[in-house]
Amino acid sequence: MKIAVMGTGTVGRALAGRFAELGHDVTVGTRDVASTLAREPEQGESYTAWARANPAVGLASFADAAAGSELNVNAASGQAAIEVLGAAGEGNLAGKVLIDVSNPLDFSGGLPPTLSVKDTDSLGERIQRAFPEALVVKTLNTMNASLMADPRRLAGGDHSVFVSGDDPDAKRTVADLLEQMGHTDVVDLGDITTARGAEMVLPLWLRLFGAFGTAEFNFKVVR
Repeated sequence: MKIAVMGTGTVGRALAGRFAELGHDVTVGTRDVASTLAREPEQGESYTAWARANPAVGLASFADAAAGSELNVNAASGQAAIEVLGAAGEGNLAGKVLIDVSNPLDFSGGLPPTLSVKDTDSLGERIQRAFPEALVVKTLNTMNASLMADPRRLAGGDHSVFVSGDDPDAKRTVADLLEQMGHTDVVDLGDITTARGAEMVLPLWLRLFGAFGTAEFNFKVVR
């Protein structure tokens, strides 16, 4: 499958690398290719160094990446999600599955962040309203990037991942992809409004991160 991953940060790299490892044709989308390749890293390795280690992954503008894709992934920050997807182009997203893994984190009041939207709305819903022809599926936002990409790192993958979306076929496509990645417990929460619950997990996740001192944990729904 041709997959475009919007965002060159930690989440985008983790997912793009994993999709390529699984045999998919992957392109990472960015605002400006030349600037991305020239950028000095704020922390960790540069994108150029990562790209050398992942030669099968392409790099293109948001619009070019989305135009050539069959499935798109929003791996940009929650604050930038609508802008980034707008740059990808509404027409390039129309009729395609759009996986949203972002969270509406608001750092304006310091740490830990709060949510900029909650209870009566969600970022997943806002993305669906902004791009009504895209098939938005919210998932993977309740764990760190390494576990998104390969859940087997922790307890052999025996933990839960949630999906929310209005289109049943789109959710099946996403569930299949999640299972390829090693996720063994895919929980369909319902339509896109159920993304509110998945996003509101984040305040608890942040407190657990503080208590454990590590992001290497996840939730398991026992039933």
